Amino acid sequence: MKKVVGTFLLALISWHTGVAQSDQKMNRFIDQLMAKMTVEEKIGQLNLVTGGEATTGTTVSTDVESKIRNGQIGGIFSMSTPSKIRKTQEIAIKQSRLKIPIIFGMDVIHGYRTVFPIPLGLAATWDMGLIQQSARIAAEEATADGINWAFSPMVDISRDPRWGRISEGAGEDTYLTSKVAEAIVYGFQGDNLAAHNTMMACVKHFALYGAAEGGRDYNSTDMSLHRMYNEYLPSYKAAIDAGAGSIMTSFNDINGVPASANKWLLTDLLRDQWGFKGLVVTDYTAVNELTAHGLGDLQHVSSLSLNAGVDMDMVGEGFLTTLKKSLDEGKVNLEAINRACRYVLEAKYKLGLFEDPYRYCNEQRAESIIGSVANHAKAREVAAKSFVLLKNANQLLPLKKSGTVAVIGPLANSGPNMPGTWSVSAELDKTSSLVDGMKAVLGNKVNMITHLGSNLLEDSTYQKHATMFGRTIPRDLRKEEEIIAEAVKVAQQADVVVAALGESSEMSGESSSRSELDIPKNQQNLLKALLATGKPVVLVLFTGRPLTLTWEDAHVPAILNVWFGGTETGKAVADVLFGDVVPSGKITATFPRNVGQIPIYYAHKNTGRPYGNSGDFEKFKSNYLDVSNDPLYPFGYGLSYTTFSYGDIHLDNDILENNGSIHASIDITNTGNYDAEETVQLYIQDLVGSVTRPVKELKGFQKIFLKKGERKTVKFEIRVDDLKFFDSALNYVVEPGDFNVYIGPNSRDVKVKAFKLL
Repeated sequence: MKKVVGTFLLALISWHTGVAQSDQKMNRFIDQLMAKMTVEEKIGQLNLVTGGEATTGTTVSTDVESKIRNGQIGGIFSMSTPSKIRKTQEIAIKQSRLKIPIIFGMDVIHGYRTVFPIPLGLAATWDMGLIQQSARIAAEEATADGINWAFSPMVDISRDPRWGRISEGAGEDTYLTSKVAEAIVYGFQGDNLAAHNTMMACVKHFALYGAAEGGRDYNSTDMSLHRMYNEYLPSYKAAIDAGAGSIMTSFNDINGVPASANKWLLTDLLRDQWGFKGLVVTDYTAVNELTAHGLGDLQHVSSLSLNAGVDMDMVGEGFLTTLKKSLDEGKVNLEAINRACRYVLEAKYKLGLFEDPYRYCNEQRAESIIGSVANHAKAREVAAKSFVLLKNANQLLPLKKSGTVAVIGPLANSGPNMPGTWSVSAELDKTSSLVDGMKAVLGNKVNMITHLGSNLLEDSTYQKHATMFGRTIPRDLRKEEEIIAEAVKVAQQADVVVAALGESSEMSGESSSRSELDIPKNQQNLLKALLATGKPVVLVLFTGRPLTLTWEDAHVPAILNVWFGGTETGKAVADVLFGDVVPSGKITATFPRNVGQIPIYYAHKNTGRPYGNSGDFEKFKSNYLDVSNDPLYPFGYGLSYTTFSYGDIHLDNDILENNGSIHASIDITNTGNYDAEETVQLYIQDLVGSVTRPVKELKGFQKIFLKKGERKTVKFEIRVDDLKFFDSALNYVVEPGDFNVYIGPNSRDVKVKAFKLL
């Protein structure tokens, strides 16, 4: 044993020595390079411009090639293909004075050409291995197309589904989002950032972007430090601790100071407290937008941003056009410019671009990897596992592979909407629709008939806004009543109706906040008419956020939430609807009964007059007059075609000593008729603390596979570190006392056991 430990220590020492030597080599190289650079060339490295293939704002970069020649551009995003990137890189290497390579970025959010489910759907798999694989495949494809920097993962905690960008994250929970963040960073970056098939991750949006007031994008955030440290900041730190090479500032202000000018956030917290050594980049034109926030003109806000700790200015070019003047006037110093320049150059060095600026420009690799059969197969698997069965009365699902199925609704034949929001590299003209995917899977076994059913939205202007970026859904110009009446006639010819309803892909995502979260009224009218036929109706729900489904839950026999499943959505939906795959997804953001309950999340705190467990109204308690406090679907909820029985929790010790651990175990039995997966969730409640504590917090989960009739014992280790939190003085502490451990299939339906921390 001593020999093994000694060998391990020698290996660890050797690894640290290697890292230190590598850092020394990098520092010498960059020192020598920066000694040759003019101030203008250093400022040029801080300029990130757009290549114009896909934009997230209205500003478009100009004179890109001449600026590269003059050393005025450090990076380009939204440009792809090895030939185009090689041509652009050659300008920097062959025509600029110092031959500093360009870094190329892209919004690789949930896949590249092969698109996986939207991130909220990915999180619903609760499968960190699959999530990491999806990021690995995205990196393989994107790097094969010349790109080496991904603006992902988005790790913003959001408890307000009115915010459209909830679709781009992992939901409401700190612990789960942190695990997802780690998986994506590892998937992108691997263990060698300089490899030709890995890319630098960019954690976003720093910070608190998901807490925008009113769920309105870009809006203000006002939050106590206590909540910040305990609930909203840990996911960013988890991604950084996983090795993420860069981080992106958010658009919102934080307690009065916009993120891109917030020195406390970007220097005191990020650099000094957390020790982050990577690159800090703004979001699209965020420096320029500081003027609209009311902080001053472009020169002033650019100096504020640099001095706060920003290293790279995305698209706005305020750094490029004003920093030299600010330096001359003493508003910024050379040390700040040198700091920012060094972080940009270090990122390029770590990516291996100084060694080989064309390492990502292999056209043969692009042809063999991008959109491969294997990648599509994995996308189909992940999509099917992301779908959440919300209701299945009388075991309507799975459907039989026979008879006539009517697929009706505005999302039935819309291939371009299947990849979901933030799929900027998807080939929309090659993406099959739900109907096409189902036909490919079912062949001639099922007679399939289809109809538009209704327009996506009755308001044509609203529909135009909701179907941007090529996600058009053709409109039927007749009255909605006429369209629905015709759809009913189609439904009457079928044995079962699949209603493909919900949001279009661009009804969620950036700048897609909604004040109402119902299925659009005309689509609900269609659903009511389909139910009135007496035919069995399955609602296949497309959405990028939790919706208010109170009426649907009460009236529709089966509801399958498929989010937006990516490239293979149609086939994956068929796999689940017809029983080739048993659904196992579980929601990671609470579904409210109505928007009046928002913000709603499971890890809330009790009041001094807590709401009772009965669900009935009690005067002088913290409850609503007109609706239950309880959500429609709780965090972690999701049904299966089988059923699972949970035994009682067993603890190997009900006393947890400081610096020790105890083990919780529970027997899970598959009591139904299908082999299936189940995500077993562990929550902990701190019953007495120096500050108020949540009613429960997720602290562990395991996804297990059980054959029908099989029983397994699931074990969790509970460590003292799992009980730590930030107290009122922001000390990270653990306090002795009484705790409850809960284990169950979701945050509501749990077994409980008590233990004590000494």
